[in-house]
Amino acid sequence: MTATEPALRVGIFGTGGWARRTHIPHLLDLGAQIVCLCDTHAEAVATAGEEFGIETRYTDGHQMLATEKLDVLYSCVPAFARTDIEATAARSGIHLFSEKPQSTSMRVARQIAAAVDAGGGLSTVCFRERYRPLFQEARRLLADKQIVHARFQSPGGLPSQERRRDQDRAWGHWMAKAGSRAFDWGVHAVDYLRFMTGLDVAKAQAFYHDPAHYTTPLSSVFQLAFTTGATAQLSFVSAMATPPPNEPWFTIYYEGGYLSVFRYERIEQNGEIVYEADDFDPWHEQDRVFLDAVQRHDPTALLNDYADGLKSLAPVLACWESAKRGGQVIDVAAFGAR
Repeated sequence: MTATEPALRVGIFGTGGWARRTHIPHLLDLGAQIVCLCDTHAEAVATAGEEFGIETRYTDGHQMLATEKLDVLYSCVPAFARTDIEATAARSGIHLFSEKPQSTSMRVARQIAAAVDAGGGLSTVCFRERYRPLFQEARRLLADKQIVHARFQSPGGLPSQERRRDQDRAWGHWMAKAGSRAFDWGVHAVDYLRFMTGLDVAKAQAFYHDPAHYTTPLSSVFQLAFTTGATAQLSFVSAMATPPPNEPWFTIYYEGGYLSVFRYERIEQNGEIVYEADDFDPWHEQDRVFLDAVQRHDPTALLNDYADGLKSLAPVLACWESAKRGGQVIDVAAFGAR
């Protein structure tokens, strides 16, 4: 934004630790005016307000929207807490930045997408790694390749064995709300596979290993079929304190070779290092690009919008449903339209 342009008026819906560590300081750094904060937990909104010197605070999202004149809404609440606040804002023309995962319900997510379309505002979902040069280079290297199979793996440590009643558990340990690490990271992994390969998911199947004495599943596996017939497998394992060394996050096989992405560090192609990454903050970059797009009324630089984000959400929610049905294969397009 230039000195002659008025600062964008931003409301923050959801003021937990993630918003305080990333979006709020970024927006202030980028010259936006955060006019209000909102969180259903009074302590969370008070903490954020005191930390950043923002006096106008709400615990009711509808009251915030009815009272404040906003250009942009940043929705940073957990997926299970998405109701109609985002849709109400978007329908009135407020530009929408949505943290991922966008919802635990495709019905709710589709209502938000329809409201964005009706309101005419810009939108994006925080699949921030699309803005990281590492993933952009992987996309470039795969642009002319015929994808055969893709693999993603996410190892982690054992969860707590203190199994508690659902209503007494933190929401992150409640399957009905958080879906375990495979939900949050699954949406990420599906989106980055879509971004790198240019393919969308047609069918989904999943299995969870969820022993009763642990707070979250020890393992889960998502089996996907892309619209081209190519396949993918996403594995989430909670078993060890230290992950196996030198294992890539992503390995993408194509006709004649393969490409591997090692965390945020490097890309190897057929076993040879072809790209090494520098330090980069994709959260700040995405916030910058979104604010600039809103200021210019030009979505060209945005690497996704809310509607496109549903194509990354639907396969993961379909996998969640598949696991509940004992591994039944789910048609993603039909599931996403429910």
